Amino acid sequence: MATAVWHALADPGRRAILDRLLRGPRPVGDLARECGLSQPGTSKHLRVLREAGLVDVERDAQRRLYAIRPAPMAELDAWLAPYRRLWNASLDALGDRLDARATEEDEP
Repeated sequence: MATAVWHALADPGRRAILDRLLRGPRPVGDLARECGLSQPGTSKHLRVLREAGLVDVERDAQRRLYAIRPAPMAELDAWLAPYRRLWNASLDALGDRLDARATEEDEP
């Protein structure tokens, strides 16, 4: 997993932009308004996301539309999979322990 991807995802403003792009391609102005950011600030965030390979930009007449690139997200998901399994196993064990405790408390 590239360091640039982690750096890009570390910022809450960039994560907010990615959340908006889940709905489909958007121009900078829409993203800025929806995220409550300035247009220059949004453009800087988009540059970081683009350089990390997380978004693509396409020209549409006078505007540029930004869209999520799915491949890096799939790589991130694949990298997180073993950790997710570890977390799920821990939650399952906790659930089993809570169920056992509830059963013990119900017994006379």
